[in-house]
Amino acid sequence: MEIKKTALNNLHKIHKAKFVEFAGYEMPIQYEQGIIEEHKFTRVEAGIFDVSHMGQLFIYGDQNLTLELEKIFPLNLKSLKINHSKYSFLMNNEAGIHDDLIITKLNDGFLVILNAACKDNDYKILRSLIDNKYKMILENDKALVAIQGPKSVSILSKIINGVENLNFMSGNWFNYNQSKVYITRSGYTGEDGFEVSISNEQAEKFVKELMENGSKLIGLGARDTLRLEAGLCLYGHELDINKTPVEANLKWAISKERVENGGFLGSDRIKKQINDGVKKVRVGIKPEGRIIAREKTKIFDTEETLIGEITSGTFGPSVNAPVAMGYIDDKFSKKDTKILLEVRGKKYPANICGLPFYKKSYVKGATQ
Repeated sequence: MEIKKTALNNLHKIHKAKFVEFAGYEMPIQYEQGIIEEHKFTRVEAGIFDVSHMGQLFIYGDQNLTLELEKIFPLNLKSLKINHSKYSFLMNNEAGIHDDLIITKLNDGFLVILNAACKDNDYKILRSLIDNKYKMILENDKALVAIQGPKSVSILSKIINGVENLNFMSGNWFNYNQSKVYITRSGYTGEDGFEVSISNEQAEKFVKELMENGSKLIGLGARDTLRLEAGLCLYGHELDINKTPVEANLKWAISKERVENGGFLGSDRIKKQINDGVKKVRVGIKPEGRIIAREKTKIFDTEETLIGEITSGTFGPSVNAPVAMGYIDDKFSKKDTKILLEVRGKKYPANICGLPFYKKSYVKGATQ
């Protein structure tokens, strides 16, 4: 099967990106400066991420669409304001997660941002669930560009007027180069930032302007270390069809009213797990030394009984220490519980810790 390329592929090559195949796309994993420097730059300046491989699904419809989608997603979509976004899940009847996603309410429907590896399957599932009644477009002619970091607002506002007035998890249509672009104040790095849905034809010009104003291209390697420090899940690691939002420690994303009233996919199991508890739960983990516990690392209690497994682990450049997340038996999930991590046949001490590892820097109020 032919590997797909985003509209920014040539720009990545010009800037000497090292590529990997990800979800069927040729994507930049890093540039010449390397992952650690790209990570640090994003934390103090503003990094540009090509996330065009992700799914941009527009679903158009009326109030009936809102009611239909509330049967699928565990959200109060009726009360969600126009141009506001929520984090949510597409689940099966057992509350297993097909995908985690961001859904934004538009004047005439919804925009759903889907994970790259899941988007085609998500589209099929949603198409079958809403029974072909509504217009659904999984965009192929739009790029998705994220600019993330404390200087992202000052850089982006020089190019597109008005973005500084957006709150975190809200968006709107803006004018760029005589065309309309949809921008949300969101991202997946733990920093203030924006995601810009823009035509493939305009994407390279737009990114070059961001770079001219002080931003830099950042690869998927640093995107991964940034999201892990921020305690954010990655589908296929912390989340999959065999895990539920409750087990993933994400029940905050489901309102109490929806849990109580149910009526969405997986609602019965969600309610049961919230009331009765779960056997395994996602936690933050800090190794005591400098050892890095990667994905699939086995977790033991101090008696050397197997109690879980790491789902993501790396060196956190901003915290200058190894960080990890994983699933363990719920009775060991309390903060400061001592555990052991088996790396290359040896067991090393670690502690359960709260998330995130690095304080998130989202802008809740509009910057004037």
